[in-house]
Amino acid sequence: MTAPRPVTAPGLVAALLADAGDEEWLTRVPGTLDRFLSALPAPLRAGVRAAATAVDAYAVLHSGRPLARLTPDERETVLGSLAARPALVPALDLLKVPVLLAAATERTPVPRAPRAPEDPPLDCTPAAEWPDRATADAVVVGSGAGGAVAARTLARAGLTVVVLEEGEHHTTASFGRRAPLDRFTDLYRDGGATAALGNPPLLLPVGRAVGGTTVINSGTCYRTPDHVLDRWSSRHGFDLADGFPARLDEIERTLRVATQPLDVLGGNGLLALAGAERLGWRAGPLRRNAPGCRGSCQCVVGCPTGAKQSVQLSVLPEACAEGARIVTGARALRILLDRDRPGPPRAAGVLARRADGSELEILSPLVVTAAGALQTPQLLRRSGLGGHPRLGRNLSVHPATSVAGRFDEPVTSWRGVLQSAGVEELHDRGILIEATAGPPGMSSFVLPGLGRGLRRELEGADRLAVLGAMIADRPSGRVLGRDRTLVRYRLDPRDGDRLREAVRAMGRLLFAAGAREVLTGVPRAPRARTPGELDALTARITPRDLHLSAFHPAGTVAAGGDPLRAPADAGGLLRGAGGVLVADASVLPGGPEVNPQLTVMAAALAVTENYLEPTSSRRASTAA
Repeated sequence: MTAPRPVTAPGLVAALLADAGDEEWLTRVPGTLDRFLSALPAPLRAGVRAAATAVDAYAVLHSGRPLARLTPDERETVLGSLAARPALVPALDLLKVPVLLAAATERTPVPRAPRAPEDPPLDCTPAAEWPDRATADAVVVGSGAGGAVAARTLARAGLTVVVLEEGEHHTTASFGRRAPLDRFTDLYRDGGATAALGNPPLLLPVGRAVGGTTVINSGTCYRTPDHVLDRWSSRHGFDLADGFPARLDEIERTLRVATQPLDVLGGNGLLALAGAERLGWRAGPLRRNAPGCRGSCQCVVGCPTGAKQSVQLSVLPEACAEGARIVTGARALRILLDRDRPGPPRAAGVLARRADGSELEILSPLVVTAAGALQTPQLLRRSGLGGHPRLGRNLSVHPATSVAGRFDEPVTSWRGVLQSAGVEELHDRGILIEATAGPPGMSSFVLPGLGRGLRRELEGADRLAVLGAMIADRPSGRVLGRDRTLVRYRLDPRDGDRLREAVRAMGRLLFAAGAREVLTGVPRAPRARTPGELDALTARITPRDLHLSAFHPAGTVAAGGDPLRAPADAGGLLRGAGGVLVADASVLPGGPEVNPQLTVMAAALAVTENYLEPTSSRRASTAA
């Protein structure tokens, strides 16, 4: 087998990071970068390669030689010429993102975790070892927040349950043995490069592993706000909202949710709280499912200490203890249907594909779709169940952006809780601010500058505190296609205004905490040194100027009382088929305006308990 073609030229890395041959770690960055990019989808690799080639071609036109043959001063001149063209600055900033990931990995290696505790046992079988045909009372597609709860609930009721998971099982011990960047490409779908196309585009990372996105989320556990439940019930006829508080209580007990203690919060969170206190804003340590957290700041690449109670450590072991089995490395191709009976078709099982292309079949009268809001619509379409006009529509995400503040003393934001403090002062206006700092280089914040300027920023990253804000959006997206994730999202103008307000608010918070400058993340205006400068800057930017991410997709197979608007009925049964339950974030009428882990798990509990309720007419009926 031939080695993959290198994606980037070492000369580009040397130029962007001002490599003058004075630091040994810089020599390792090109190899680390290529290893990372090789895990990304081919179109993205091709785009990065084309951009790198274009920069090198510009160097040849400008200086007569490619970047690798230029002196450090000559490379700096080429970058300065490129940066002087405003239209190219956003593209250069995007090219910097993977380079900074690789550079921070090599410059600031994360210490090896102490010996990890042994994980609770799971009954996992690789798809290669699973028989070609099997039977079960229920098949659950997806092992994340919703799928795990659905499997546990059904198994506790005495049903034989098989969970199909496209990803692999990763243990706590395996997280401690590998660098964060190497885990990143394994734990995320498409190496973390899932994106929503639109104006502006949004990076939309989702997990793919036993435990789903709970393996790589922040561990933050907000309860669904009462006003959100009231809206879902009154406007959408979302019957599952009834009894939701009691189900949230049960999920909190399972995940051992508690307020994060101050002694492990870290400098990033403490500065956020200090700034909020000086402004008189509502704020506090976040509630998380991480008892005994040691502040390793690696939640987004798998907790190496086993403190974070993602569902592969909490819910799935209980499901397996009740007899549920998990098949890993199995991609669900389609739901098998029984069309011989009168009326709508009924579920008859699931057909799945192994990594080698061979197929397996699990026959079952009940199928629970829990593949996530981006994958469940595709599965239903592949199964011939995509006829509802609203299927795949109504996509809600939490658009998000980040701001950093530079302090005189070290903050070392990557020591402490990754997402540590919440500032809720603007939450009633749809803006939730959280102190969020990932492992070195993995923050969604992009350092400003090129060449020597960028190198100085990287070397001073330990003095940065980082805040992120997410917006309660109007559902403005759509999931298209049958086989690959194709997401379109058009940011609502109101939400664009909220993002600008969020940048201003985060900057004010950092200044109040003592920051001497705020890094805005806006390529053409990266710094504000006073609150007045920040106000002037945010008054003239647009959302296209920001580096935007999005999280927590929901709503693409929404449940509700109106058959014309809701693909699933008020109890979570898919309309147009019998025996198909929807038990992931896609069943929600919209985004919950907070980190959604508890909401999704409580909804899955409601969907499956509603199905099992012996007096419920839904269990015996076919969908409307």
